[in-house]
Amino acid sequence: MSAPTSDRATLISRLPHLEQDFAASLVVFLVALPLCVGVAVASGVPAELGLVTGIVGGLVTGLMRGSSLQVSGPAAGLTVLVLEAVEEFGLPALGVIVLATGLLQMGMGLLRLGRCFRAISVSVVEGMLAGIGLVLIAGQLYPALAAEAPTSGLRKIAGLPGAFLDALGDGRATASLAVCAGTIAVLLLWKHAPARVRTLPGPLAAVGLATVAASALDLPVSTVEVRGLLGSVQPPPISAFGELASVGLLGTVIAFTLIASAESLFSAAAVDRLHPGPRTEYDRELVAQGAGNTVCGLLGALPMTAVIVRSAANVQAGARTKTSRVLHGVWLLLFAALLPGALAHLPIPALAGILIHSGAKLVPVRALAVLWREHRGEALILAVTAVSIVAVSMFEGVLIGLGLAVAKAAWQASYIRLEVVDKGAGPVDARLSGNATFLRLPKILDGLESLPRDRPVRLDLSGLHHLDHACRTALASWAERHSAVGTEPVKLSAPVG
Repeated sequence: MSAPTSDRATLISRLPHLEQDFAASLVVFLVALPLCVGVAVASGVPAELGLVTGIVGGLVTGLMRGSSLQVSGPAAGLTVLVLEAVEEFGLPALGVIVLATGLLQMGMGLLRLGRCFRAISVSVVEGMLAGIGLVLIAGQLYPALAAEAPTSGLRKIAGLPGAFLDALGDGRATASLAVCAGTIAVLLLWKHAPARVRTLPGPLAAVGLATVAASALDLPVSTVEVRGLLGSVQPPPISAFGELASVGLLGTVIAFTLIASAESLFSAAAVDRLHPGPRTEYDRELVAQGAGNTVCGLLGALPMTAVIVRSAANVQAGARTKTSRVLHGVWLLLFAALLPGALAHLPIPALAGILIHSGAKLVPVRALAVLWREHRGEALILAVTAVSIVAVSMFEGVLIGLGLAVAKAAWQASYIRLEVVDKGAGPVDARLSGNATFLRLPKILDGLESLPRDRPVRLDLSGLHHLDHACRTALASWAERHSAVGTEPVKLSAPVG
């Protein structure tokens, strides 16, 4: 046996799925490339920083244990939050925020808090993503119109009619909008292309066609500004760490941590449903995400999360082990090192089109319609969370959604039922069952005060699972009042105090 054949056999014995993973890594690389660049541009940072985050997601997070087939990188879901952070605190502070986020994630993973994120209301998470999607769509319509986007979510939405009116008759805006619309059209129609053509990922094909069209027709559209990989990587200066004393920056760190962790772990649960392989170890996955964000922070790059688009592409391309996601990081590194000038030819409206398409997929229109028919309370939480994110901010919107979810759960858990047996003469038998909490106290007292006052009452409390202090006090007070006007004292089958 020749030496090359022997070496190949040895490699295959050590990595039995290398061929499948190698092919899948190329597919994931082609999907990730335009998304990394698009997310960076939309976040208001150099395009190369998106590639840096994708590289770290492959080479650092990809090597660690957690979810074997999940792929990490810069995510559209954090674009709005990153843009707000960069505008408020500056680019040097971004590294500090991402570094602190990574350290918090690792701490939570080591404390075995990863599984706790599975307890977050799905409606809150979907509302969060819907709010992000709406702001992302509104924000990216401005570069599609060759216009500058306002800062707040409400202003972005309110300013769109004026932006479209200003674009009328403007050749540069018309060309930009045409490139964006063409990119979205390719993404929507790509699933109908012949199978051989679809071997090329839709996002790459859409950006590639837009680039060729813009160049061939010499369209007056903006392209990506290139600074070079080493010129873009700027570790946060020591002075930037002083910003951690700012309450606003600490709030941003918490928002980054909660949203990035929730998105990553929900993505892991979705990816687990796509393949029969090993299940995600949530605490270890959270540590892996934290390690990646720590490295990204040290490099001054974008934050990372697990990304369902890349992860699904990885599974569908036949990946079997984490080798595919590590290799995808290698390909991103080689591209960034060897072909950085290629980024300068990418039209910004085409990248905006990709993010508009991604943002639209974050808005669960069908799921909201189903929820409204079956669980209107959950639909309301989803809608309020999304609107709050658009109207106020990401962090406050998520807190409002979580508060509503907790209030709804508390209300439903405090179910109470009053059964009355009144035979028309003699004592009245009443029985309370369920959970007697202050939330249902008005209902309890209304029911008890409607009982006849001129006859004895026997109140059975044995059906209560929980009786809080407010209800104990109220029942004792009602018993005293009723006994004062009744023929006999109220008889309770269980003590109230």
